[in-house]
Amino acid sequence: MHHTTQETGHIVAPKNRVKPRLLLHACCAPCSTAVVERLAADYDISIYFYNPNIYPVEEYRQRRDELIHWCSNVADVPCIVGEYVPEAWMEQIRGLEHEPERGRRCNRCFRLRLQRAAIYAREHHYDLFTTVLSISPHKRYECINRLGLALARHHGIEFYAANFKKKNGFKRSIEISHTQNFYRQNYCGCVFSRPLAGA
Repeated sequence: MHHTTQETGHIVAPKNRVKPRLLLHACCAPCSTAVVERLAADYDISIYFYNPNIYPVEEYRQRRDELIHWCSNVADVPCIVGEYVPEAWMEQIRGLEHEPERGRRCNRCFRLRLQRAAIYAREHHYDLFTTVLSISPHKRYECINRLGLALARHHGIEFYAANFKKKNGFKRSIEISHTQNFYRQNYCGCVFSRPLAGA
């Protein structure tokens, strides 16, 4: 089994590796399931959990711990946990607090998380990176891919552009989540989306 690695740690690649190493940014276990299932045959995947947007801290811990458990005990993939500094996220979206969901605040949030994934992937010699975010029916995959490709060019690494909703990706993630008895949150994670979901 692989083990969880903190962001400051180092993942040792398996010997005689032939698959490209892919860093997969993930927001939670449910959204990761179908994506890992789809990509595992072609890529050597590591999960990267970096989500300073998640509020409150109890919600963050629940999503983090469930993802770690799934990675270690079911998916058998490494899980890297990035730092959790909500203040850094708040600084990034300052002035956009009243933007509607799927607006400029969300784009700024995507950019922050994808940028950190791009930097980690480059510094730790991954071949490419991507994110599970496009599996959500509430997120615009075009925006996510545009940001990912721009950050990849800037940081000198490849981005895997995808719309993981396609081919019933979201439906499949729900099926696996039910099988695994996952907690499924009813809001994206940030303090501004929480009231909309009645959380």
